[in-house]
Amino acid sequence: MNISFIPENYFSRLNLYETQEAIAIIKEHFAYLLCKALNLKRVSAPLFVATDSGLNDDLSGVERPVRFDMKHLSENAEVVHSLAKWKRMALAKYGFPVGEGLYTDMNAIRRDEVLDNLHSIYVDQWDWEKVITPEMRTMATLKDTMQRIVTAICSTLDMLKWKYSRLDTVLCREASFILSQELEDMYPSLTPKEREYEYVKKHKTACILQIGGKLKSGNPHDMRAPDYDDWQLNGDIFFWCDELQIPMEISSMGIRVSPESLIEQLKLSNCEHRLEYPFHRALADGKLPYTIGGGIGQSRLCMLLLQKAHIGEVQSSCWDEGTIDICRNAGVRLL
Repeated sequence: MNISFIPENYFSRLNLYETQEAIAIIKEHFAYLLCKALNLKRVSAPLFVATDSGLNDDLSGVERPVRFDMKHLSENAEVVHSLAKWKRMALAKYGFPVGEGLYTDMNAIRRDEVLDNLHSIYVDQWDWEKVITPEMRTMATLKDTMQRIVTAICSTLDMLKWKYSRLDTVLCREASFILSQELEDMYPSLTPKEREYEYVKKHKTACILQIGGKLKSGNPHDMRAPDYDDWQLNGDIFFWCDELQIPMEISSMGIRVSPESLIEQLKLSNCEHRLEYPFHRALADGKLPYTIGGGIGQSRLCMLLLQKAHIGEVQSSCWDEGTIDICRNAGVRLL
């Protein structure tokens, strides 16, 4: 079933050539600002990892990875969903000191992704990770980092609006922070997505914290894999998208699990068998650095800043016939 839509009277502020030019500006300028804000260096990253390594991101635990055999190797490989675990291993491998980190341009295939205005089978994001100390595993560290990312996004918008005067995107530069339990207490009769809608509509830029663990209702705000984010020290960054009149999640991030919280969350998720994987063994044995990290959607950020109605306007992917027809009838050009 198609669930894409194009708002009435929508039009693109930029033509196809200008859109491509603006995407290049965003990807270059935001990456520079992100590095300065978080003290990061760019590294190369894999498109796929060995299946038995335990390095692939399990997302909510039900998505199927694209898996294939390798002719001259005796093991299978998987196209990454994200690089949440690989980055932590990379920080140890490169020997990054405390206070420094890495970022990479991550490309992924999520074969089970729902296709709509914000979601595509093809995923591109800035994946980043930074070394911290055990003492820095606090809510204050998380909030400061999230606000730095918000500031980098808003500064990128300033540059775009200087170059393209037709853009009139407005973003709130100050993030509003709320725990997922506080959000449930505020809107107990609403679903998690409805709560996000109400809160982000009011505050425009919002960070919803502590995602993955069960709330008082017995349900989590949203699903999170148990082996990278600490569910008590993570969150999502949202901006209100005027074009679509919806909250747009731009980043999912968090302080990563300690050996103790890894084991606890694996038990809560009935996933203790993962302790047999090389990544999980190294983490449980204290051989990996303490880190904070996340992913920032490249295509979504381009959508938001360039006032696009569909993610297919800023990336090339595959779409169902319903989406193609809706966009064609509305004069929307899919790349």
